[in-house]
Amino acid sequence: MSTASIGVARSGPVTYVLGSVRTFGRLIRMTTRSSAIAVAEIVTGRFPLRESLVQGWFFVSVSLWPAILISIPMGVVIAVQIGSVASNVGANSMAGAVGGMGVMQQIAPLATALLVGGAGGSAIASDLGARTIRDEIDALRTMGIDPHQRLVAPRLVAMSVVAPALSVLVILMSILSSFAVAALGQGVAPGSYWLSFGSFASITDLLICLGKAVVFGFVVAAIACHRGLEAKGGPKGVADSVNAAVVLGILACVVINLALTQLTMMFVPIRFL
Repeated sequence: MSTASIGVARSGPVTYVLGSVRTFGRLIRMTTRSSAIAVAEIVTGRFPLRESLVQGWFFVSVSLWPAILISIPMGVVIAVQIGSVASNVGANSMAGAVGGMGVMQQIAPLATALLVGGAGGSAIASDLGARTIRDEIDALRTMGIDPHQRLVAPRLVAMSVVAPALSVLVILMSILSSFAVAALGQGVAPGSYWLSFGSFASITDLLICLGKAVVFGFVVAAIACHRGLEAKGGPKGVADSVNAAVVLGILACVVINLALTQLTMMFVPIRFL
Protein backbone atom coordinates (compact mmCIF):
# COMPACT_ATOMS: atom_id res chain seq x y z
CA MET A 1 0.00 0.00 0.00
CA SER A 2 1.36 3.38 -0.99
CA THR A 3 1.88 6.32 1.34
CA ALA A 4 -1.00 8.21 -0.28
CA SER A 5 -3.35 5.27 0.35
CA ILE A 6 -2.35 5.10 4.00
CA GLY A 7 -2.97 8.83 4.35
CA VAL A 8 -6.44 8.54 2.85
CA ALA A 9 -7.27 5.54 5.07
CA ARG A 10 -6.18 7.39 8.18
CA SER A 11 -7.97 10.61 7.27
CA GLY A 12 -11.41 9.00 7.52
CA PRO A 13 -11.55 8.26 11.28
CA VAL A 14 -9.56 11.38 12.13
CA THR A 15 -11.92 13.57 10.12
CA TYR A 16 -14.93 11.93 11.76
CA VAL A 17 -13.56 12.49 15.26
CA LEU A 18 -12.65 16.11 14.53
CA GLY A 19 -16.09 16.71 13.06
CA SER A 20 -17.75 15.23 16.15
CA VAL A 21 -15.64 17.42 18.43
CA ARG A 22 -16.54 20.53 16.43
CA THR A 23 -20.23 19.60 16.54
CA PHE A 24 -20.07 19.10 20.30
CA GLY A 25 -18.34 22.45 20.64
CA ARG A 26 -21.09 24.18 18.65
CA LEU A 27 -23.69 22.49 20.87
CA ILE A 28 -21.98 23.73 24.02
CA ARG A 29 -21.64 27.24 22.59
CA MET A 30 -25.31 27.39 21.57
CA THR A 31 -26.50 25.99 24.91
CA THR A 32 -24.34 28.36 26.95
CA ARG A 33 -25.35 31.40 24.94
CA SER A 34 -29.06 30.55 24.93
CA SER A 35 -29.04 29.83 28.66
CA ALA A 36 -27.31 33.14 29.38
CA ILE A 37 -29.85 34.96 27.22
CA ALA A 38 -32.76 33.24 28.96
CA VAL A 39 -31.46 34.11 32.44
CA ALA A 40 -30.72 37.72 31.48
CA GLU A 41 -34.14 38.23 29.90
CA ILE A 42 -35.98 36.61 32.81
CA VAL A 43 -34.18 38.95 35.21
CA THR A 44 -34.88 42.02 33.09
CA GLY A 45 -38.48 41.03 32.34
CA ARG A 46 -37.95 40.78 28.57
CA PHE A 47 -38.26 37.01 28.26
CA PRO A 48 -40.70 35.88 25.49
CA LEU A 49 -43.08 34.24 27.92
CA ARG A 50 -45.82 33.74 25.35
CA GLU A 51 -43.60 31.66 23.09
CA SER A 52 -42.42 29.59 26.05
CA LEU A 53 -46.01 28.96 27.20
CA VAL A 54 -47.07 27.94 23.69
CA GLN A 55 -44.17 25.51 23.44
CA GLY A 56 -44.77 24.17 26.95
CA TRP A 57 -48.43 23.52 26.24
CA PHE A 58 -47.48 21.76 23.02
CA PHE A 59 -45.00 19.53 24.86
CA VAL A 60 -47.68 18.67 27.42
CA SER A 61 -50.23 17.88 24.72
CA VAL A 62 -47.91 15.43 22.93
CA SER A 63 -46.55 13.82 26.12
CA LEU A 64 -49.51 13.62 28.51
CA TRP A 65 -51.20 10.46 27.29
CA PRO A 66 -47.93 8.64 26.51
CA ALA A 67 -46.84 9.41 30.09
CA ILE A 68 -50.01 7.86 31.48
CA LEU A 69 -49.85 4.85 29.17
CA ILE A 70 -46.19 4.14 29.90
CA SER A 71 -46.41 4.59 33.67
CA ILE A 72 -49.31 2.19 34.30
CA PRO A 73 -47.59 -0.95 32.92
CA MET A 74 -44.37 0.09 34.65
CA GLY A 75 -46.17 0.18 37.98
CA VAL A 76 -47.77 -3.19 37.30
CA VAL A 77 -44.44 -4.80 36.39
CA ILE A 78 -42.78 -3.38 39.50
CA ALA A 79 -45.61 -4.65 41.71
CA VAL A 80 -45.47 -8.15 40.20
CA GLN A 81 -41.69 -8.46 40.45
CA ILE A 82 -41.38 -6.97 43.92
CA GLY A 83 -44.44 -8.83 45.20
CA SER A 84 -43.01 -12.16 44.08
CA VAL A 85 -39.69 -11.53 45.83
CA ALA A 86 -41.32 -10.06 48.94
CA SER A 87 -43.69 -13.00 49.34
CA ASN A 88 -40.79 -15.46 49.13
CA VAL A 89 -38.97 -13.77 52.02
CA GLY A 90 -42.12 -12.99 53.99
CA ALA A 91 -41.92 -9.23 53.62
CA ASN A 92 -45.14 -8.34 51.81
CA SER A 93 -45.53 -5.21 53.92
CA MET A 94 -42.33 -3.75 52.38
CA ALA A 95 -43.69 -3.80 48.84
CA GLY A 96 -44.69 -0.15 49.04
CA ALA A 97 -41.27 0.96 50.22
CA VAL A 98 -39.28 -0.85 47.53
CA GLY A 99 -41.71 -0.01 44.75
CA GLY A 100 -42.00 3.64 45.71
CA MET A 101 -38.25 4.18 45.99
CA GLY A 102 -37.62 2.43 42.67
CA VAL A 103 -40.21 4.57 40.89
CA MET A 104 -39.08 7.87 42.38
CA GLN A 105 -35.34 7.40 42.00
CA GLN A 106 -35.05 5.60 38.66
CA ILE A 107 -38.26 4.76 36.81
CA ALA A 108 -39.85 8.21 36.74
CA PRO A 109 -36.72 10.13 35.58
CA LEU A 110 -35.90 7.60 32.88
CA ALA A 111 -39.51 7.45 31.69
CA THR A 112 -39.50 11.24 31.54
CA ALA A 113 -36.30 11.15 29.48
CA LEU A 114 -37.92 8.74 27.01
CA LEU A 115 -41.04 10.91 26.78
CA VAL A 116 -39.34 14.27 26.30
CA GLY A 117 -36.71 12.73 24.05
CA GLY A 118 -39.18 10.90 21.83
CA ALA A 119 -42.10 13.35 21.71
CA GLY A 120 -40.73 16.75 22.68
CA GLY A 121 -37.27 16.38 21.18
CA SER A 122 -38.55 15.18 17.82
CA ALA A 123 -41.07 18.05 17.71
CA ILE A 124 -38.37 20.65 18.40
CA ALA A 125 -35.95 19.20 15.85
CA SER A 126 -38.59 18.92 13.13
CA ASP A 127 -39.86 22.47 13.73
CA LEU A 128 -36.46 24.15 13.73
CA GLY A 129 -35.18 21.87 10.96
CA ALA A 130 -38.08 22.85 8.70
CA ARG A 131 -37.44 26.52 9.47
CA THR A 132 -33.76 26.07 8.66
CA ILE A 133 -34.19 24.45 5.26
CA ARG A 134 -36.80 27.10 4.33
CA ASP A 135 -34.18 29.76 5.15
CA GLU A 136 -36.38 31.22 7.89
CA ILE A 137 -33.47 31.16 10.35
CA ASP A 138 -31.29 33.13 7.93
CA ALA A 139 -34.18 35.55 7.39
CA LEU A 140 -34.39 36.14 11.15
CA ARG A 141 -30.68 36.89 11.29
CA THR A 142 -31.02 39.25 8.33
CA MET A 143 -33.72 41.17 10.19
CA GLY A 144 -31.51 41.42 13.26
CA ILE A 145 -33.42 38.81 15.30
CA ASP A 146 -31.29 36.32 17.20
CA PRO A 147 -32.64 32.74 16.72
CA HIS A 148 -31.10 31.72 20.04
CA GLN A 149 -33.10 34.44 21.76
CA ARG A 150 -36.33 34.03 19.82
CA LEU A 151 -36.49 30.26 19.33
CA VAL A 152 -33.96 28.32 21.42
CA ALA A 153 -34.23 30.00 24.83
CA PRO A 154 -38.05 29.66 25.13
CA ARG A 155 -37.85 25.98 24.25
CA LEU A 156 -35.11 25.31 26.78
CA VAL A 157 -37.16 26.95 29.53
CA ALA A 158 -40.41 25.26 28.48
CA MET A 159 -38.90 21.78 28.37
CA SER A 160 -37.13 22.30 31.71
CA VAL A 161 -40.51 23.11 33.30
CA VAL A 162 -42.60 20.43 31.56
CA ALA A 163 -40.18 17.55 32.27
CA PRO A 164 -40.50 17.60 36.10
CA ALA A 165 -44.28 17.92 35.78
CA LEU A 166 -44.31 14.78 33.65
CA SER A 167 -42.11 12.99 36.17
CA VAL A 168 -44.63 13.77 38.93
CA LEU A 169 -47.41 12.34 36.75
CA VAL A 170 -45.36 9.20 36.10
CA ILE A 171 -44.75 8.78 39.84
CA LEU A 172 -48.43 9.17 40.65
CA MET A 173 -49.72 6.76 38.01
CA SER A 174 -46.99 4.15 38.62
CA ILE A 175 -47.49 4.08 42.38
CA LEU A 176 -51.28 3.93 42.07
CA SER A 177 -51.12 1.06 39.59
CA SER A 178 -48.53 -0.73 41.74
CA PHE A 179 -50.74 -0.26 44.79
CA ALA A 180 -53.78 -1.61 42.96
CA VAL A 181 -51.92 -4.77 41.93
CA ALA A 182 -50.39 -5.27 45.39
CA ALA A 183 -53.65 -4.70 47.27
CA LEU A 184 -56.08 -6.47 44.94
CA GLY A 185 -53.93 -9.19 43.41
CA GLN A 186 -51.27 -10.01 46.00
CA GLY A 187 -53.13 -9.61 49.28
CA VAL A 188 -50.99 -6.78 50.65
CA ALA A 189 -52.82 -4.74 53.28
CA PRO A 190 -53.40 -1.18 51.98
CA GLY A 191 -52.34 0.34 55.29
CA SER A 192 -49.02 -1.52 55.41
CA TYR A 193 -48.31 -0.61 51.79
CA TRP A 194 -48.67 3.12 52.39
CA LEU A 195 -46.97 2.93 55.79
CA SER A 196 -43.85 1.34 54.34
CA PHE A 197 -43.91 3.77 51.43
CA GLY A 198 -44.08 6.75 53.76
CA SER A 199 -41.38 5.35 56.03
CA PHE A 200 -38.73 4.96 53.34
CA ALA A 201 -39.63 7.44 50.60
CA SER A 202 -38.73 11.02 51.50
CA ILE A 203 -38.84 14.52 50.10
CA THR A 204 -35.18 14.09 49.18
CA ASP A 205 -36.09 11.28 46.77
CA LEU A 206 -38.72 13.48 45.15
CA LEU A 207 -36.30 16.38 44.83
CA ILE A 208 -33.70 14.11 43.25
CA CYS A 209 -36.31 12.90 40.77
CA LEU A 210 -37.36 16.45 39.90
CA GLY A 211 -33.74 17.55 39.58
CA LYS A 212 -32.98 14.70 37.19
CA ALA A 213 -36.08 15.54 35.15
CA VAL A 214 -35.03 19.19 34.83
CA VAL A 215 -31.57 18.16 33.65
CA PHE A 216 -32.99 15.64 31.17
CA GLY A 217 -35.48 18.13 29.76
CA PHE A 218 -32.80 20.78 29.36
CA VAL A 219 -30.36 18.38 27.68
CA VAL A 220 -32.98 16.98 25.30
CA ALA A 221 -34.15 20.46 24.31
CA ALA A 222 -30.57 21.67 23.75
CA ILE A 223 -29.67 18.70 21.54
CA ALA A 224 -32.92 18.95 19.58
CA CYS A 225 -32.50 22.70 18.99
CA HIS A 226 -28.92 22.22 17.85
CA ARG A 227 -29.77 19.42 15.44
CA GLY A 228 -32.71 21.38 14.07
CA LEU A 229 -30.68 24.54 13.47
CA GLU A 230 -27.97 22.53 11.67
CA ALA A 231 -30.36 20.62 9.40
CA LYS A 232 -29.43 20.69 5.72
CA GLY A 233 -30.21 18.77 2.57
CA GLY A 234 -33.94 19.34 2.24
CA PRO A 235 -36.66 17.16 3.78
CA LYS A 236 -34.23 14.24 4.17
CA GLY A 237 -32.01 16.49 6.25
CA VAL A 238 -34.94 17.32 8.54
CA ALA A 239 -35.68 13.62 9.00
CA ASP A 240 -32.02 12.93 9.77
CA SER A 241 -31.93 15.75 12.32
CA VAL A 242 -35.05 14.38 14.04
CA ASN A 243 -33.57 10.87 14.23
CA ALA A 244 -30.27 12.20 15.56
CA ALA A 245 -32.03 14.41 18.13
CA VAL A 246 -34.08 11.51 19.52
CA VAL A 247 -31.21 9.03 19.67
CA LEU A 248 -28.61 11.44 21.04
CA GLY A 249 -31.05 12.97 23.53
CA ILE A 250 -32.09 9.66 25.05
CA LEU A 251 -28.52 8.33 25.04
CA ALA A 252 -27.25 11.47 26.76
CA CYS A 253 -29.98 11.17 29.41
CA VAL A 254 -29.04 7.56 30.14
CA VAL A 255 -25.37 8.45 30.57
CA ILE A 256 -26.20 11.47 32.74
CA ASN A 257 -28.57 9.36 34.84
CA LEU A 258 -25.75 6.91 35.54
CA ALA A 259 -23.49 9.74 36.72
CA LEU A 260 -26.21 11.37 38.81
CA THR A 261 -27.14 8.03 40.39
CA GLN A 262 -23.54 7.46 41.45
CA LEU A 263 -23.34 10.94 42.94
CA THR A 264 -26.64 10.44 44.72
CA MET A 265 -25.52 7.15 46.25
CA MET A 266 -22.31 8.81 47.46
CA PHE A 267 -23.80 11.91 49.05
CA VAL A 268 -27.44 10.94 49.76
CA PRO A 269 -27.46 7.41 51.18
CA ILE A 270 -30.67 5.40 51.46
CA ARG A 271 -32.54 6.05 54.68
CA PHE A 272 -33.32 3.02 56.82
CA LEU A 273 -35.80 3.19 59.66
